[in-house]
Amino acid sequence: MIAMRMKELRSLSEAALKARLAELRLETAIEKRKIVSTGVSSKKVKLREMKKIIAQILTLLKERGVKV
Repeated sequence: MIAMRMKELRSLSEAALKARLAELRLETAIEKRKIVSTGVSSKKVKLREMKKIIAQILTLLKERGVKV
């Protein structure tokens, strides 16, 4: 469930967005460690996509006036 459209993100509550943000940050850290240890470049696409979704969630939370 990595790929999420902005329409789907906008329909989520603030609590759900915060939970998804925490989950994605954890996944990002794990993927970074995997890339460093194995040197596999195919994981970089997944990492880039996760970072994009994190930025979208942060933008939505900022629009709603929620502090993260």
